[in-house]
Amino acid sequence: MDEVIIPIGICGMLFIGLPWLIFHYVTQWKKNSSLTIEDENLLDELHALARRLEDRMSTIERIVAADSPSFRPTLRSSRDEEFDLGSRTEQREMQTSRPRRRDH
Repeated sequence: MDEVIIPIGICGMLFIGLPWLIFHYVTQWKKNSSLTIEDENLLDELHALARRLEDRMSTIERIVAADSPSFRPTLRSSRDEEFDLGSRTEQREMQTSRPRRRDH
């Protein structure tokens, strides 16, 4: 009797259990692969904070440069200037099926 149960159990695990396990984790991965609204809001807040800090740093550098002629402010790389997330909301609108209404 054990000679029949073991191969049936192995075949059941191989052809039923293993695909179920794989499909379960694939669906979990797809469900969790996108950012949630809270994550997007947090990223937007962090981006705004980074922009404000960058503006403050440039202001401080201008003040110090005016006071001290030997001071040389740091130069922004062209990569930093090209990296602009100001159009993040527009990008999200294009990705969603229902575009958000923009008030000007």
